[in-house]
Amino acid sequence: MTASITEIETNGVERIPDADRTARPIDLFRLAFGGANTFATCVLGAFPILFGLSFWQGLAATVLGLVAGALLLAPMSLFGPTNGTNNAVSSSAHLGVHGRIVGSFLSLLTAVAFFSISVWSSGDALVGGAHRLVDLPESDVSYGIAYAIFAGLVLVVCVYGFRFMLMVNKIAVVAASALFVLGIFAFAGDFDAGYAGAFASTADPLFWPSFIGSALIVLSNPVSFGAFLGDWSRYIPAETPRRRVMGAAFLAQMATLLPFVFGLATASIIATKAAPYVDPDAPNYVGGLLAISPGWYFLPLCLIALIGGLSTGTTALYGTGLDVSSVFTRLSRVQSTFLIGALSIAFIFIGRFALNLTQSISTFATLIITCTAPWMVVMTLGYVTRRGWYDADALQVFNRRQTGGRYWFSHGWNWRGICTWFVSAGVALLFTNLPGQFVGPFGNVANGVDVSLPIGLALAAVLYLGLLTVFPEPRGVYGPQGPRLVGSSDRPVPPIVGGPDEETLATEPTAAV
Repeated sequence: MTASITEIETNGVERIPDADRTARPIDLFRLAFGGANTFATCVLGAFPILFGLSFWQGLAATVLGLVAGALLLAPMSLFGPTNGTNNAVSSSAHLGVHGRIVGSFLSLLTAVAFFSISVWSSGDALVGGAHRLVDLPESDVSYGIAYAIFAGLVLVVCVYGFRFMLMVNKIAVVAASALFVLGIFAFAGDFDAGYAGAFASTADPLFWPSFIGSALIVLSNPVSFGAFLGDWSRYIPAETPRRRVMGAAFLAQMATLLPFVFGLATASIIATKAAPYVDPDAPNYVGGLLAISPGWYFLPLCLIALIGGLSTGTTALYGTGLDVSSVFTRLSRVQSTFLIGALSIAFIFIGRFALNLTQSISTFATLIITCTAPWMVVMTLGYVTRRGWYDADALQVFNRRQTGGRYWFSHGWNWRGICTWFVSAGVALLFTNLPGQFVGPFGNVANGVDVSLPIGLALAAVLYLGLLTVFPEPRGVYGPQGPRLVGSSDRPVPPIVGGPDEETLATEPTAAV
């Protein structure tokens, strides 16, 4: 029987029973779109204007980055239905049952960073809108109350779990989208599609760096979801056609054109009517948006802040609790969610009021995405070379405190995947260029454009396939049809041994060829 939405979810990272896997691809669409249909995405949409592009040039860069990012992200949706668990646990197949902590760690850091960003940006927008609407004081007390409301609501939703979160996002997607569409009427009179930007022509030496930089910033938004898709897609039945699952993930990102274009269009208005708010050295998109908004749109802005912050926060924090429970197996999902939620809320208040980390956490989130992209390449190419075949029982060895199995490799570490991720992420960081925040040793080789993400992606693809070719994995990790694109070795697969009750689970004694 399907669990009630008000029943607290008890499932952790163990394989979801088939009877409980009743979600559909449209549910994945709602969660992925809802998590990005927020002010935080609008801020990213404003960057092409900050970089000096015209409206149409900015739109082209946005579409390019979004399509590329959605294509990179879509395959990450397949691991959940295939294995019935989250992507970090599924990564055991490619990084080893111990090496999978890389995915858990990346997911944890990304979630805490984006949870903080969503609470801060939405709280600031809510207080700013309330100040213009009812003259609420813009004091630390007001901001503190707004942050506490957001964080508390998010924690409650995440504790209840997947089905309650899905219900919240079903409402949030429709409501936030309607409010963004309402913005068309609020800003139609001031919007000028002919906004020219700062470049007289594409021959300007700074045009292409600005265009590419804008596209890469947009691309980073879909990539940020890479570690989380399995948290939600694991409730989709395994027999669901892959094209439908990938299509839902792809279309969810394409739907974020709504907040991206909202940010782009309103930023062009701000640049015309309130230029100080789009100063590249000290941009303040939310402040500029409030400055140009008609009075009747302040309430919708407050609602967008509330709804969007709730959606983004829940999709981030839910995965955090799930991942922590998978690493510290003595903690349940609910206990882990409470623990990480409490620590995240403490970080939000300390970071905002004591350490002023709002700018630093944005930089940190960008760097984490740079490190996540090579991990996604390993996962995607691993899925291709394995022909989508996995041993769901062997993926759970770490969680059961066992040893052995198909994905044991070298003492639980698959150095091919680990080395690919470590080297590619490290090299990508060297090419990072975030002016005034973090610039790597080679950050200026592309005329100031941050090319860390494409370099990390390309290097990971070449390095991983190269290592799989030169140092083939055991035949036992592949399915009945064998590997695709690469070879395999005759190294035998050890049996799964141990666990809390010291039970030995049978595996195929001769998985090698």
